[in-house]
Amino acid sequence: MKTQKVAQYIVKWLQDYVRNAGVNGFVIGVSGGIDSAVTASLCAETGLPVLVLELPIHQAANQVSRAQELIAQLQEKYPNVQSNAVDLTHVFEAFKKVIPSIDDNQKVHLSLANTRARLRMTTLYYLAGLYGYIVAGTGNKVEDFGVGFFTKYGDGGVDISPIADLMKSEVYELGTYLQVPKSILQAAPTDGLFGDNRTDEEQLGATYDELEWAMRQTSKEKKDTELTHRQTEVLSIYTRLHRINQHKMQAIPVCVIPEELK
Repeated sequence: MKTQKVAQYIVKWLQDYVRNAGVNGFVIGVSGGIDSAVTASLCAETGLPVLVLELPIHQAANQVSRAQELIAQLQEKYPNVQSNAVDLTHVFEAFKKVIPSIDDNQKVHLSLANTRARLRMTTLYYLAGLYGYIVAGTGNKVEDFGVGFFTKYGDGGVDISPIADLMKSEVYELGTYLQVPKSILQAAPTDGLFGDNRTDEEQLGATYDELEWAMRQTSKEKKDTELTHRQTEVLSIYTRLHRINQHKMQAIPVCVIPEELK
């Protein structure tokens, strides 16, 4: 990848989008992960106003410290970057007290994890509305269009997706070029939705490098036939996730009424 040219292309794309949309700048939530770090850095490179938000909900201490390190670096380097922290832990706990409960801890645990992402999305849009900003998404290609590893109307609820055409490995290349903190470059990817340090690999059952291989494999006209046991396993993981998460990747189904019935 021509890393510098890709970075410059995205920055210009962001500048053009803001100008054409008639908005004032960007708002972005940072988690201490590589995707939000790269997206925030690219937005900062535009020279346009950027509001970077830390939105913890029972967040692991190392995730908070990485996010704070990124924010400090961005504000030192870019005068157009402002920041704020909105601790949503009490909001999340209040929500838990008023919702009905069921006797299925696994489903409750997952639904509450997704609720964290949706509370953050609500906060991002509240502040975007106050300042006339747009919400910049942080999803990459393998997450958004490969395995659907994001929360619908959570971190998937955004206005623009600057890095959604880049594989995770390419996001890391951009991160190195943009000089995001080493603590972020070296950290194991995690969605941070469960209040612990479980990694994306533990949730997905495969590394991002493996999933990128599977995504490319499925898109090839002539697929490889000589696969190792692990490659067969990874391909199965990818195919299953890609299938069950189509509802996140496709447009909302619309019941189109025939003209003769109107």
